[in-house]
Amino acid sequence: MEEKISISTCPMAKACKGMTEKPRTRLWMIVPGLIFVALGIAIILYPQILVWLVAIALIVMGFAMLMMANFMRGFGKGIHNRPA
Repeated sequence: MEEKISISTCPMAKACKGMTEKPRTRLWMIVPGLIFVALGIAIILYPQILVWLVAIALIVMGFAMLMMANFMRGFGKGIHNRPA
């Protein structure tokens, strides 16, 4: 049989309640929304921005993959060269 769980014992409810009690939480949720709206309007007015954003994202992801490959190579060497 299913056990009924009250909302007061739900971990997410506790986290959300804690967030709503902080005065700046609302501001930190509004600011990114406003930034995304402004960016969307800018892309509508100047579609070239979208090309630049995609190019920058691809460059950043490429560097991240190179760094991850370098980390994994070093990590693999450390595992295989460990004395038994």
